[in-house]
Amino acid sequence: MHRRTLLAAALAGAVVTPALASGTARAADPGPSVTRTGTTTLDSQALFFVSYDGLVNNNAFQKNGLLTYKGYQYAVWYTADRGAVVGRRALGSSTWSTVKVGHTLRYDDSHNVISMGVSKVDGRLHLNMDSHSDGFTYVKSVAGLMDNPAGLSWTASRFGAPQSTLDGLALTSQFTYPQFVSTPDGKLQLSYRVAVSGNGRNALAEYDGTRWTNLGEWSSSTGTYTSEHGSSTARNMYLHGIDYDRNGRLHSFFTWREQNGAVMCSSGGITNHDTGYVYSDDRGRTWRNNAGTVVGVTGGSDKVSVTDAGLVVDPLNPDHSLMNQESQFTDSAGRPHAIISYVPGRFGQCTTNYVANRTANGRAFHVRRNASGTWQKTEIPVPLNSSQRTKLILDKYDNAYAIFPFGRIAGASAASGYTDWRILFDGSGLNAFGEVVIDETRVAQDGVLSFMYQEKSSGTTPSALHVIDFRLPA
Repeated sequence: MHRRTLLAAALAGAVVTPALASGTARAADPGPSVTRTGTTTLDSQALFFVSYDGLVNNNAFQKNGLLTYKGYQYAVWYTADRGAVVGRRALGSSTWSTVKVGHTLRYDDSHNVISMGVSKVDGRLHLNMDSHSDGFTYVKSVAGLMDNPAGLSWTASRFGAPQSTLDGLALTSQFTYPQFVSTPDGKLQLSYRVAVSGNGRNALAEYDGTRWTNLGEWSSSTGTYTSEHGSSTARNMYLHGIDYDRNGRLHSFFTWREQNGAVMCSSGGITNHDTGYVYSDDRGRTWRNNAGTVVGVTGGSDKVSVTDAGLVVDPLNPDHSLMNQESQFTDSAGRPHAIISYVPGRFGQCTTNYVANRTANGRAFHVRRNASGTWQKTEIPVPLNSSQRTKLILDKYDNAYAIFPFGRIAGASAASGYTDWRILFDGSGLNAFGEVVIDETRVAQDGVLSFMYQEKSSGTTPSALHVIDFRLPA
């Protein structure tokens, strides 16, 4: 507890020193702004059902449900007849071309999202879909499809048959949360969870243009965590993301979810606690804490564990309905930033219904490491009005943008030390259901914030799925 007390004190002190957080921002740099440039419709009748308070076509933890590569944007979703679809358009075009990839969604489970990745080494598009603690479906395109989009037709013949393995590599019978990440050397990695919520481990596989290799698990589900209420001996590390910065460092924020509800003040809460951070400088083979100490080896016996020192960058007990799998981004200097959200203590020290309490009193916070290496945290003065997740991006000037449920956008300037958060777009007219899927890859390519959202509906009545674009400061 002494370690956490010191961290909390450091964070509290850091919040009131914004000048230290300005990093490389210059006085002449523009602040955050968004200019809406257009909206396109992917599907006027996309599959709609609510599960775990979310939609299978718009779960914020998808990586990537929407991405941009070499002048084209790609999107994935399920149609009203449950078919998996991948679409593409030239940037600036309002017309999407779509292809069904031969898979039908099995269950009404919003975890069973579709995620995309690009292996730059051979120009293939990869899809992983339809999994929640069971098997997955994998589809990949022909080589070169992503390198010559204008010259190669967008047809089903460009994609291989759906598989239940990665080209013959079977990973686990309990697979969830596929997240593709392109490595700096052109390979493609797949992050995923082995086993189940409350007792699961994170793992990595890697594609080199020839074959997939399972690198193994890197987080541990074992060890004892004790709160003021009770103890738990099993858990799951939920990632806020897994991303390479421009210098080749792999970053990951996370929160722990305990298996044993005895750690909470109320059974109506959620057992998530603490925001942690690790990084890797060797393509995810070894993991280090904020101080640079190795705390885990992928595929080895020493994995990142709840009992490892130096992991927690923002301490919080399980009584505040801390959200898992929120969001992260890195700035132009490779410094990590994250969005976390929970019910602050001023609204009480015990949440008894995490959906209702987060909707009524939840707030998002911007956590980041500044130029001096100090962790800072700023509350974003925008009520969540939702139990769901908020996304984060940074523009070319390192201004930060939080994209809230219902498509609301708030921004803060790097020059202010991220203390001037304000609403830039209130989401009016979108009729968005909740979480949105961000095109994390497009921001750096043409200075556009692009996100996918689905309109509200009821029951299982299909609704329209859109992509909206905002120009960021040039």
